[in-house]
Amino acid sequence: MKNNKVIIYIGLLAIGVLLGWLFFGGSSNIEANHNHEKVAETKEMWTCSMHPQIMQPEPGDCPICGMDLTLVESNSEGLLADQFRLTQNAMALANIQTTVVGKGMMEDNVIKLSGKIVENEEANSVQVSYFSGRIERLNVSFTGETVSKGQLLATIYSPELYATQQELITTASLKESQPALYKAVRNKLKLWKLSENQINQIEASGRVQENVPVYATVSGTVTEKLVEQGDYIKQGQPLLKIANLNTVWANFDVYENQIDLFKKGQEVSITANAYANKEFKAKVDFIDPIFDTKTRTLKLRVVLNNSDDAFKPGMFVEGKIKGTASNREQALTIPSSAVLWTGERSVVYIKTNPDQPVFEMREIVLGNQLGNDYEVLDGLFAGNEIVTNGTFTVDAAAQLQGKKSMMNKEGVRVMTGHEGHLGTEDMVSVNKDNTSNINERIKVSKEFQNQLKAVFNDYIKLKDALVKDDSKDVISESKRLLDNLSKVDMKLLTDKEAHNHWMSIEKEIKLATTSISNTSKSKEQSTYFKSLSSNLTNAIEVFGINEKVYHQFCPMADNDNGAYWLSKEEHVLNPYFGGAMLKCGEIKQVIE
Repeated sequence: MKNNKVIIYIGLLAIGVLLGWLFFGGSSNIEANHNHEKVAETKEMWTCSMHPQIMQPEPGDCPICGMDLTLVESNSEGLLADQFRLTQNAMALANIQTTVVGKGMMEDNVIKLSGKIVENEEANSVQVSYFSGRIERLNVSFTGETVSKGQLLATIYSPELYATQQELITTASLKESQPALYKAVRNKLKLWKLSENQINQIEASGRVQENVPVYATVSGTVTEKLVEQGDYIKQGQPLLKIANLNTVWANFDVYENQIDLFKKGQEVSITANAYANKEFKAKVDFIDPIFDTKTRTLKLRVVLNNSDDAFKPGMFVEGKIKGTASNREQALTIPSSAVLWTGERSVVYIKTNPDQPVFEMREIVLGNQLGNDYEVLDGLFAGNEIVTNGTFTVDAAAQLQGKKSMMNKEGVRVMTGHEGHLGTEDMVSVNKDNTSNINERIKVSKEFQNQLKAVFNDYIKLKDALVKDDSKDVISESKRLLDNLSKVDMKLLTDKEAHNHWMSIEKEIKLATTSISNTSKSKEQSTYFKSLSSNLTNAIEVFGINEKVYHQFCPMADNDNGAYWLSKEEHVLNPYFGGAMLKCGEIKQVIE
């Protein structure tokens, strides 16, 4: 009996221990799991769709507008702080292209040079008038007309020549008694380039020619008309510029670090876009001894036979010359379209993953310009993959995602709800007074700013058409913008940095606007308008238009990716949703 009781007690004790473990040990595991989940939850961040600078570790209301905060999607992509990802659709729409960096200045010991066809100055001539008078008839109608030696160019009435013809007729009857006087009058007419036949005809007929013909002294192509019919001209005044285009020059730019690689007599292989499958051979005829301090280049000249009229002055050509051995290290070069300039900084965007559209901004140090490329002194290595087309679009994406970008050197500092209602740093580096602090503007002429302002005015009309959801008006306004864009004169940009910056940005503006003009679908027009807005914003920030511009933003545009636009007024009218959600947005920056 006692043994049975002991067994029962032991059994009850075991059951008690088991139940205790189940209740208390299990609950501790549950609590541990709960605590783990709580820790995981604390890693979640909540933001406001209207004010993305607000980031809090728990749900609640936006401290600015009172809207419910939404959960930020966790970043499981494994990207570094300054990296960002673009969608394949965005890559295709913006035509973003990348290139692997290589040592491209010399390939197989062949040096590539960019050049231009110009007239052969040795074969040029100027047709002048050898006496004063009035042009009664001009027989050359237009520039580009071909003339032959001896061809009638003009007829001129000259009172001076009229009087000398009278002297010839008078002295002709006295040539036996006063031969010296007669000969002097004939020589005077010869100095005015009248031929022997013309003088003999006047003498034989005894009649004065009121209008004297002027004949071409050379054959060639008229490159410039310097007078018009009815003009009064002086003795020795140029009438026409005539070029003989049987031979032309190809002038190539040689950069400072290339000078020692060339010498007179080297063979040059020349290609032109007009004859893609044809190669022309010539030799270096002249190397300019004077260095151009503005372009940091000197001219290398090649004479080309042009008897078949293949080369036209103004054509661009490329020359290839086999280089001599050089002990110095070859330069690392990148296309100029890859570079963004911000004052003293030069930046590019690197594709960090060859298999995925992940990008990161990198500052670089540039050396000499080599044709359409730039020498890279620091910041890149051979094998880096960089963006060479659509660079401004990638930069706009970096700005939108708060990453380091061209205008934002440090990236965006995200404010949490515990730090205050509104941080002093916003999406695009706005100061407390809501005025942009642009220290890196490039100084350009007022005339260039006015031409850029005309493009901006067309942009505003295009934006207003999007607000009205009038796709036909959007197309017509985009075509008007393209027309004014083509009138922007790059020659006004004397600074090399400004010139190259505008070339890059103008290409992106033209691409986006052309895409808008080629579609009647409102959604596609809005997508391209986003790219247009970001590029035009960069242009106005860098060059200025002498007008206050409001940079506005809606976080819900572009499928909640957010989009910017420009406005002349503080009042918000959102162009991305047609007639809906017109008030969605806020001012992010004021460009003074």
